This record gives sequence, C-alpha cells and structure tokens, in this order.
Amino acid sequence: MAIPLRRADPANITAGLRTFFVTSSIAGKRNLLQSHRSAQLFIDILYQYRTQRKYLLHDFVVMPDHFHVLITVGQEISIERAVQFIKGGFSFRAGKELEFRPPVWERGFPKCGFIPQTPSRVFANILRRIRSSDGWLGVQWSTIILPPMPDLNSTRSRRG
Repeated sequence: MAIPLRRADPANITAGLRTFFVTSSIAGKRNLLQSHRSAQLFIDILYQYRTQRKYLLHDFVVMPDHFHVLITVGQEISIERAVQFIKGGFSFRAGKELEFRPPVWERGFPKCGFIPQTPSRVFANILRRIRSSDGWLGVQWSTIILPPMPDLNSTRSRRG
C-alpha cells in the first residue's frame, strides 16, 4: 500500500504549541480497555509521557474499545509522534504485563482535530458528556486528580 502524500507545509508541522483532540480505537473494536487493570495501565502510560514532558495532557477518557485525549504538543514533537508514544508505550507494556498480542491498536488515528487557540472548555464539555454515558469505564477523572502540568516551553529540569 502506498503512503499517501501529506499536503501540510513542513514549516507548520512543528510550529509552536498546538492542541489536539485525538481519538483512537483498539484493533477489531475489541474491549481490551474494559478491565480496571488494562485501563489503569493505559492511564499510567498517559501520565508517564506527560511527566517526561512529551506533551501536555489536558483531559482524557478511556472507553472499553477506544480513548479520547486532549493534548498539547510543543515544537520539538509532532502529533503523530505523541500518539505513537501513547499507543506504542501501551502496546509494549500490555504485551509484557497483560500478555496482549499485537495488533493492539487500529492503524493511525482517524479522529484527530487541531484546536486553534485552545478552546479547551468546549472539548472538556464533550469529554464530560462521554464520561456520563453508560459506556465509560475510565477509572479516574483526569481534570480532578492531575497534578499541575509542566511547561513545555521552560528549560528542561535536570535529573539527579
């Protein structure tokens, strides 16, 4: 299968902070995120890369067969790379810890929208509505329990 051409200007791909609303599904629409253990592992992955300052995590919802995240990426990383961290990190750890077999995720992430000037209240309301639906099996309300987000523009802290 040929790789489709991207019509994006390379200069705009990593231009400043950009916020995205991303949805991605489990391969075959299997309910792999249904158990508390697998949902918690997925949330741990979100926090791990957030702590490593790969992205700012504003909000998320974990459903049995897909997830939604509202994230901001800096100029040193593309949205594709940020989603690769999330999906790849989960796939790797789920294979080792939960014995999931590949493929875990559907290829790509068909629902991804750039949000100009971060109207996060609109998307926070969308995520709140998703949470209130009967299908939500997420184990935490991210907007309540998340510690303050690191600033992607500040100098990286030294590890010691």
